Amino acid sequence: MTVAKTRTFRSGNSEAVRLPKGVAFGEDVELVLVRSGDVLTVYPAATSIPEMIARLEALPVPPSIEERDDEELPERAGL
Repeated sequence: MTVAKTRTFRSGNSEAVRLPKGVAFGEDVELVLVRSGDVLTVYPAATSIPEMIARLEALPVPPSIEERDDEELPERAGL
């Protein structure tokens, strides 16, 4: 878990916070803010299904896929 400290500042009529490099999300990322008392949680907004598929397809392909051993399951009465 990364911990970083920063300060709020005014940006027009809004209060803003600059995210340090170690915890930044990148440029032009839509974020969701959830406040619960003094705790503010920031996370990226959900991506669309096509964006998610594109990100999954961009992942590297594993060199091999491990196959499970065939295992007989015991009979269970009443199921």
